[in-house]
Amino acid sequence: MTLQQLKYILAISAYGSMNKAAEQLYVSQPSLTSSVQELEKEIGIKIFNRSGKGVTLTNDGAEFLQYARQVVSQFDVLAEKYISKGGIKKKFGVSTQHYSFAVKAFVEMVKEFDTSEYEFAIRETKTLEIISDVATLRSEIGIIYLNDFNRQSMTKLLSSNGLKFHALTNCNPFVYIWKGHPLASQKSISFEQLDEFPCLSFEQGDNSSFYLAEEILSTNDYQRIIKANDRATMLNLMIGLNGYTLCSGIICEELNGSDYIAVPFESGNDEVMEIGYITLKNVILSELAETYLAKLKGYLSIQ
Repeated sequence: MTLQQLKYILAISAYGSMNKAAEQLYVSQPSLTSSVQELEKEIGIKIFNRSGKGVTLTNDGAEFLQYARQVVSQFDVLAEKYISKGGIKKKFGVSTQHYSFAVKAFVEMVKEFDTSEYEFAIRETKTLEIISDVATLRSEIGIIYLNDFNRQSMTKLLSSNGLKFHALTNCNPFVYIWKGHPLASQKSISFEQLDEFPCLSFEQGDNSSFYLAEEILSTNDYQRIIKANDRATMLNLMIGLNGYTLCSGIICEELNGSDYIAVPFESGNDEVMEIGYITLKNVILSELAETYLAKLKGYLSIQ
């Protein structure tokens, strides 16, 4: 097994075609096919199903691809640090729950680098996709939260994907609403006061469990609930429908605008959100990842 063979596998999976991958890799199609067959023979599994419509990963191949992506990515980090002197675009990605502070730190990090030399990506997405992105090194860093309700299930899920949670900060829950909301003048808001207003929740997919929710108290019996899948829509629903969501209280006015406020939530118990980031276990973080984390920690420390 060679690093080149692993790169071949990644390219074939990305393009879904031996011919297209061969064109991009500047190798002949027979040579590429032969290399894959040799690898499959060596490791004892079939990586791709081949048909007239192209190639698809087998179940074994999908699992192998995750490990291959990790190896290639870590090699690229080492090459960037000790070998490369330019010429290759370095990549960095963050996958996060819908936190404006995560985006703000990303913006500040990107400002320090020449975007013509780097390929940046930030993905505000579902909790399971964050875990998958980091497990496959599509993103180096993932931003999520843990609390007493989801900690056991999430820790088990992270461990099974070879991931580690690193705590950043603890915060009490807040009610996030627009400034014109009927409850905006309250010093704190209880669950009972929110009963007549729609609760806004980020959609987690058809097979989601309560412990994957971005909002705390996801098992409460909400009389009115509306799902959304992006932060801009959530903010529009706050104004248009007097909706609310439960959040960390760490908001970035520069990105979300000044029309929204976070009011302390009276949960009736000691609810605490532990916000942190996830990485692969024993991973070597890139310079970009280290810079992003420094910006993130710096921003959270002044809140």
